[in-house]
Amino acid sequence: MAARQPFTDTDTADEAVRATCDDATTCKRFATSKGYWKDPYIQYFVRSVGDRKAPEINRGYYARVQGVNHLLDAFLRKTQCDSQVINLGAGLDTTFWRLKDENLMPRKFFEVDFPTVVARKIHNIKTKPPLSKPIIETHSTDSLLLDAHSLESDRYCIIGADLRDISSLDEKLKKFQLNPELPTLLLSECVLVYMTPSQSSNLVHWAAETFHTAMFINYEQVNMSDRFGQVMIENLQRRQCTLAGVQACQTLDSQKDRFLKTGWEHVDALDMMTVYSMLPQDDVARIEHLEFLDEKELLQQLLQHYNICWATKDKLNLGLSQLAF
Repeated sequence: MAARQPFTDTDTADEAVRATCDDATTCKRFATSKGYWKDPYIQYFVRSVGDRKAPEINRGYYARVQGVNHLLDAFLRKTQCDSQVINLGAGLDTTFWRLKDENLMPRKFFEVDFPTVVARKIHNIKTKPPLSKPIIETHSTDSLLLDAHSLESDRYCIIGADLRDISSLDEKLKKFQLNPELPTLLLSECVLVYMTPSQSSNLVHWAAETFHTAMFINYEQVNMSDRFGQVMIENLQRRQCTLAGVQACQTLDSQKDRFLKTGWEHVDALDMMTVYSMLPQDDVARIEHLEFLDEKELLQQLLQHYNICWATKDKLNLGLSQLAF
């Protein structure tokens, strides 16, 4: 019998990163239970609403969800859904079901995450008819592939892979009918920051090389060199969670540089305070009445330390560089 590999620091770090998937899902579950936005599917991944989250956390997640969805939906409308989406480090995200309900389904929706995260998601899908039924409804044949670490249907595909291993990622996606000729949207939320700068640059470069018409949306930390940023880093380190890619999170310019240096043509970035101020203000007014916020400065600081950076390349001249807030 082969000797078991020793448990390394990398394993501990990866485990801590996997735990951030639960954090995000429980925070989203709580915010939706308060009415910040509607997500009828998240309850099938996190049963209980859990402990109360501070109002600034709920508003932060609201800005994140609305901001990312705004750009994603704009891309799908611009391509008339004749496109594909790859959610990198998707965790227990429910976007596939939302897009189906809103008739905004791309040709195919791919998700990639650590095999252990994928196994959990697939188990939930298999055992919860409200999750499995929409997948079956969008599938035309009997050949639905479902095993512990992958799901493959006509319109939805979940793959267990390590985003740091580009050749394996590329091979798995192509095996599941990824089409490099289709306009493609890639999405990563608090994912690149856990990879070293060279690893995330390799991933972003692979995307630019693989797709001639594409958009990459990246949501993560920014302005991390000030005191507030340092406290965020220390809090995560206490949980064995190292921000290996924090170097690219110093400024909006350093966020944009990662894409400009790897083959992307047009790049924009905004901190989340700016995004929050550009969201539909009638809905912002509605959510601001849901809970009293004592510390407006704290919300402002929090939102100034996250950003959305989006990059495009547009061989088909669809006008992707015009997509913005």
